[in-house]
Amino acid sequence: MNVLSARHPEMVEEVQSLGRHWFWFLAIGVLFAFLGVLALTRAYLPALTIKATWLFGLLLVGGGIGEIIGSFRAGRWSGRVFHILIGLLYVVVGFLIMDQPETSAVQLTLVFSIFLILAGVFKIFFSLIDRFTGWGWVLLNGVATLLLGLMIYKQWPASGTWVIGLFLGIELIISGWSWIMLALTVRRAKVAYA
Repeated sequence: MNVLSARHPEMVEEVQSLGRHWFWFLAIGVLFAFLGVLALTRAYLPALTIKATWLFGLLLVGGGIGEIIGSFRAGRWSGRVFHILIGLLYVVVGFLIMDQPETSAVQLTLVFSIFLILAGVFKIFFSLIDRFTGWGWVLLNGVATLLLGLMIYKQWPASGTWVIGLFLGIELIISGWSWIMLALTVRRAKVAYA
């Protein structure tokens, strides 16, 4: 019996339980990674960008409806009108995005590029001014963020057709890799604690 199993028997039980399902974690990881690589192909990036933008609009509509319902379910309160108006705004903007996902993707990409540029500038500025612990890494992060924002902005509006899809594809690959590593880790741990 090793130290971990003596001190944390519930952890060992959890690892063994997860270890019994390691193959499913591996399958999910491989599927996500495959979908991410597929999404990054030139043929799928525009379609993925449009679908993701449409889904974003749908989520806004759902959030707006939830906001409106929640404001009525809470009973009589002073914030009701504010929350109803915010809910209506979500619904209207969501429908506008769903109605024109191509145009919305281009506009969202512009907003995102400006956000990256500003975030990069702030990170660079504050890392150089304060020189806090790890400031060099924040400076490097700021430079990378600024350059990424400038690259997206420089290619705008054409970048609006592929940026969102690119980021989703990268996210799928990273998520897939995480699932694969979890599967391999719990498989090894199951064997170690058996």
